[in-house]
This record gives sequence, C-alpha cells and structure tokens, in this order.
Amino acid sequence: MTAPLTPPPPPHDQSPHQQPGHAQSAHQQSGHHAWQASPVAGVGGPVGPVGYQQEDGPGMKTEVREAAVITIAMTITGLLLGVLWWWLAPEVPLVSDGSVVFLKDTEGEQAIGVDGTFTLLALGFGLVSALIVFLMRRRGGVPVVVALTLGGVLGSLVAWRLGIWLGPTQDVAAHAKEVGKGVTFAAPLELGAKGALLAWSVAALLVHLGLTALFGPRDPDPYQQNLYDGPPA
Repeated sequence: MTAPLTPPPPPHDQSPHQQPGHAQSAHQQSGHHAWQASPVAGVGGPVGPVGYQQEDGPGMKTEVREAAVITIAMTITGLLLGVLWWWLAPEVPLVSDGSVVFLKDTEGEQAIGVDGTFTLLALGFGLVSALIVFLMRRRGGVPVVVALTLGGVLGSLVAWRLGIWLGPTQDVAAHAKEVGKGVTFAAPLELGAKGALLAWSVAALLVHLGLTALFGPRDPDPYQQNLYDGPPA
C-alpha cells in the first residue's frame, strides 16, 4: 500500500515577475532616504553643520532705526553749526546817509567771507559726523547713505536759520534810522551761495565712502564660498 502522491504547496514568495519591481522600489526608497540625508548644500537636505551661510549685517528694521537716529542727531547738531557761523562769520559794514543805506567798503570781501565760513564749518561737520557714524557702524548701506544726506541738509538748514536769527536784525532801514546818519552798523547775516547748504552732506558722504572702502568689512570670496557649498547639483 502506497501513500498518495500529492504535489507540494506553492511557495509563498512572489513570482519572479514581481521581484525585480520590488527590488527596484526598495532601491528607490533607499536612494530617496540617502538623498534626504545628504548634508551637501545645493544637492538636497540640510545644510552642513559648519553653517557658512551668514547674514550680511543687521536686519532692515535695525538699519532704518539707526538711520533715523543719525538723521535726528545731525539735525540737532545743526544748532552748534549755526552758533559757530554767527560767532565766526565776518560782519558786513553798512552806513546810511540819512536816506540810503549802502556798503561802507564797496571793495570788501566780507560777504564772501560769510559764505566761506559757513562752507568750511559745514565741511568740518561733515567730516566729523562721517567719522562718528563709521566708528559706530562700520558697515555701509542705503539707510546710512540716506541718513547722512538728509541729516546734513536738515542740519545746514537749521544752522542757516539760527545764524540769521542770532545775527543783526533783518530790518535794515529801521536799524539805520536807529543808529543814526553816518554810523557804521552790521548788515544782516545772510548766505548768498545757497549751495553751501549741501557742503555738510557731500563731505559726510565722501568721507564715509572712503572709510568704508578702506577699513570696512570685506565681502566673502565667492570662489572660496563654492568650496564649502559643495559641487553643483
């Protein structure tokens, strides 16, 4: 008596047609994980632990706030410029014959000296303000440039109006009548060359630009940066 011959049960493994696909899927998954874990910047995944991507200075809000402080400080400093201009500027002598007021010294250069004094003082204030701004913030930037320009103009306007207010009266006829005939008196403090109002801003911009170019921080070398970033994707 013999046992019945029964065929063995089919194996539970997948058919040969499905195995390559399964292997390919596993290969894709492993490659996907390897791509995610890649630490090379530009290929995928997180940036390397060294962290070569650095910020270029403070944020825009901080720069705007610093620029506002610079502008206000330069405008207030214009008061000092106005006092110095009134104190150092030469007087322009006038005289009256009882009916007409005219220059006592027709060939004098006092009027030119008034404009020159304001210009020289403004240039000096521009140099000092640019140096102070550079020492406080060694980086340049558009907000700093705008602050130096606007602050210099506003400070010059304040100095101009303050010097006129501190100087002799603007009513020349009344002043001549008050001092009497043939008596020399000082003319009102005036700024004939209105271009002198830009001297402060121009000097501040040029000095700050020179200091930034000579002693400011340097930008990173792009070729050296590419070495840390790794090969392109």
